[in-house]
Amino acid sequence: MDAPPTPFDSSPPSESHPRESRSRDSLSRRSLLRTGGLLAGAALTPSLLGAVAQDTVPSAAPLPDPTRTPGAPSDSLGTRSPFETPRLTPVGVTGGSSWTPHHLLHGTITPADLHFQRHHNGIPAIDPARHTVTIHGLVDRPLEFTLEELKRFPSVTRTRFIECSGNGGRAWNNPKPEMSPQVVDGLTSNSEWTGVAVSTLLRAVGAKASGTWVLAEGGDAAVMTRSVPTTKMLDDALLVYAQNGEALRPANGYPVRLLLPGWEGNMCVKWLRRLEVMDQPAMTREETSKYTDPLPGGQARQFSFVMDVKSLITSPSYPGTLAGRGWHAVRGLAWSGRGPITRVDVSTDGGRTWHPATLPNGAPPLAHTRFEYLWQWDGKPARLLSRAVDQTGAVQPTADEFRRVRGDAPGYHYTAIRAWDGAADGTVTFGGG
Repeated sequence: MDAPPTPFDSSPPSESHPRESRSRDSLSRRSLLRTGGLLAGAALTPSLLGAVAQDTVPSAAPLPDPTRTPGAPSDSLGTRSPFETPRLTPVGVTGGSSWTPHHLLHGTITPADLHFQRHHNGIPAIDPARHTVTIHGLVDRPLEFTLEELKRFPSVTRTRFIECSGNGGRAWNNPKPEMSPQVVDGLTSNSEWTGVAVSTLLRAVGAKASGTWVLAEGGDAAVMTRSVPTTKMLDDALLVYAQNGEALRPANGYPVRLLLPGWEGNMCVKWLRRLEVMDQPAMTREETSKYTDPLPGGQARQFSFVMDVKSLITSPSYPGTLAGRGWHAVRGLAWSGRGPITRVDVSTDGGRTWHPATLPNGAPPLAHTRFEYLWQWDGKPARLLSRAVDQTGAVQPTADEFRRVRGDAPGYHYTAIRAWDGAADGTVTFGGG
């Protein structure tokens, strides 16, 4: 097998530009710097993204030689290059979801402003100086903690994924060739989280042994509530106030949220204001009428907390293309709520044969894992698949295997293998699954 070709150099930019063009480009850069503040606050007002979109599109005019033109001054906030325009979609959501653009990202950490969003009644504006978290119920000492008091406890930092249990439902129920990885499985993101262990707080209030469940309640207009087994709270649950080195963004739960590593995202209650220790689940709206999984035969499963093993090819994928025959890197993400990913296999012939992918950065537990497989494309139509395996031995199922166990419309926890179809002309479309 021949070695993959090395990247070729692009031709240098022209050095001849009129003075008017330089002036126009300089103004454009200053305009981009001014819009940086708007973009930074877009989590509060998603509609601003559309309003500034035109300002962030580079001019069609050639840029001046950067070695002969002084650069722009620094600003109070760093901004992305105007040539890089990843965006959450859709925007303006108060009851629904916005998806992470996985096909436009690299590595495993999701930028905080591109973390997927699931809203039940909009993004609340909360003053951190007035916000508190109350822990009460079956405890010896009911206590109310301010944000500053929470930060006085020993901190814990972990890199963990969060996945909405409805992730993948749109692509399963209504697949279309023009679906990107963002639309197919954009309701999962991976971040470095910092906060205090819930077990530390439960010890501080003297949680009683009879308290086998904890009700978590959010401070948004939906007043989101979910019941969590105390065993999970004592194991690895975190009450987090920081994400990727900074305070939580408002859309991600500012000033504090619950993190239950490996469990469905709806349980990681945002804008957390209350934990009540109980001796049974509260059977709230979100765990009865919602977030319960229909099964074949008229049955349903409840409290299906753990997210199962899954993977997603992010490149090549729609709307990308295969730029000619030769070597291409098939790249993607794999994750599991049951522990580290141990293997990812890739097929380029629709599942007839499988090849082990590499995991360039290892496989951390309960976090997104990058995989990569070098594929020599012969120019013929191809169907690309990825299949992940976790430390429990669980294997990501085919669509037929998933359907036999879960039915045609399970509602949540879609884990079937996804397909991407490469045509002879290099176009790539979503193939279902």
